[in-house]
Amino acid sequence: MTLQLHQPDGEGGLAPRTDTPRDWRTQLRSPRWHVARLANREMNPTRTPVSVLFWLALGALTFALLMAGYGSGFWK
Repeated sequence: MTLQLHQPDGEGGLAPRTDTPRDWRTQLRSPRWHVARLANREMNPTRTPVSVLFWLALGALTFALLMAGYGSGFWK
C-alpha cells in the first residue's frame, strides 16, 4: 500500500483513494497556501545545431590533441 493509492482516514489507518486527479500538475499546488503551479526553471534545452557543433568541435579538438601527441613522440 502506498500513499499514492491510499490516503490517511483520520483514525490512524489508510483508506483507498477515490479521487485521482487526471493532471499530475495539480498535485504540485500547495493545498495550504494555494500557490500557483511550480515551473521547472532549470530546464532550458539546448538547441540541436548548438549541441551538434559542440560535439563536433570536441571531437576535432580530441583528434588534434592525439595527432599532436603522436606526431611529437609524446606517446611513444
